[in-house]
Amino acid sequence: MPLTSHGGYPSEAARYRERTPRSAALMAEAVRHLPGGDTRSTLFYPPYPLFIKHGEGCWLTDVDGHRLLDLSSNHTALVHGNRNPGVLAAVADQLTHGSCFPGPSATQVELAGLIHGRIPSVERLRFTNSGTEATLNAVRAARAFTGRGRFAKMEGGYHGSQDPMMVSTHPDPAAAGPLDCPRAVPSSLGLAPGTLEEVLVLPFNAVAETRALIEAHADGLAAVIVEPVQGSAGMIPAEPAFLAMLREVTAAHGILLIFDEVVCFRLAPGGAQAWYGIRPDLTCLGKMIGGGFPLGVFGGRADVMAQFDPREQVPRVPHPGSLNANPVSLRAGISALEQLDAGACDRINRLGERLRAGLQSLFDAHRLSARVTGAGSLFGIHFTGAPVRSYREVMGADPGRRHTLFLGLLNEGVMLDPRGAGCVSTAMGETEVERFLAATRRVLERIDLRQEPVGPGRS
Repeated sequence: MPLTSHGGYPSEAARYRERTPRSAALMAEAVRHLPGGDTRSTLFYPPYPLFIKHGEGCWLTDVDGHRLLDLSSNHTALVHGNRNPGVLAAVADQLTHGSCFPGPSATQVELAGLIHGRIPSVERLRFTNSGTEATLNAVRAARAFTGRGRFAKMEGGYHGSQDPMMVSTHPDPAAAGPLDCPRAVPSSLGLAPGTLEEVLVLPFNAVAETRALIEAHADGLAAVIVEPVQGSAGMIPAEPAFLAMLREVTAAHGILLIFDEVVCFRLAPGGAQAWYGIRPDLTCLGKMIGGGFPLGVFGGRADVMAQFDPREQVPRVPHPGSLNANPVSLRAGISALEQLDAGACDRINRLGERLRAGLQSLFDAHRLSARVTGAGSLFGIHFTGAPVRSYREVMGADPGRRHTLFLGLLNEGVMLDPRGAGCVSTAMGETEVERFLAATRRVLERIDLRQEPVGPGRS
């Protein structure tokens, strides 16, 4: 008989353990070789993560043979789902020619042209192997161009794992400071001395407060970087007036505005900047831009990107990298981008709207204090009664209930991001959305999440 929670319902963690003995065994072996059993910290969740064997379209199969509806898409990286035939064919063809070369290829010219055609603000661009590298180089370019040392980011914003970006990604409420002047809080040990002083932390979606902070520190700011939809914080969209203010105030003070569209490029063929109608100075891309292969992009104004030009002298900002613009990732990216046309964006955005509305209706029907956020094909779940406009509201959400729902959905054959976020892929249709909502309904019917404060570490 499974263990039961104090509320009398079968424990979702106990159900999970019973269903996944092979994942448990692999985890026990993995921790002998890897700290924590993996090399990607966001994939861990208690009691242990599910080990995946196979993916096909919007479906995953774990090592115990269970089939799961994939609403994570590798944390939004697979906008066309798993093993997309077009992407695989493009990669297979490229591998007959080679994986990487000591010289440029026509493939990078082709993908660069496609991106420029979609995003007019990206007048010149360079390829990297990750979104982390893209944001690192964009900020470095802004510092070199402006001659200023500091940059600003949003509280709750995640832009990669380099030192300055690991500030106030998920700050403790006790350390975060007041809303009108958030405190720079380290999100990791081991940051270089002086890192916190490099970063001005801004309150997301707070128009007046953010404007005041930027104006007060304008002389020292090289850039303001922002996700039009905050992904790691739980798919929280920027309000149009907030982005419009950022564009206005940065332009007035000679500060470069950087859009990090690693997660939210999928909103429209021209990305989030087309969706919102805002033209940034620099743009960073990653995840889906590589079609499931490692690829990042940063680019923007020609005068800023000219700092990377090596033709007449040593570039002001060098950008080496043996695997930059490797043709395999580029060919995958070309196929993924060509398939994400206006019709595809519209279809998954409509599915996303249906999913968010259906989830919120389920939570309301079960009298749960929960909010569903998102935009287009992206969604996030937050166990809080307050409207969620920024990470400040997420600070008060209940991670225990979210984790219980996450495990319950795994037991029902649905995979989300462990943080309660997800997305719709082009491999999905209305049937899959309804399947997800039905699975959520079954979890809510067997567990009263109003009365079961199960913490992430509890079983």
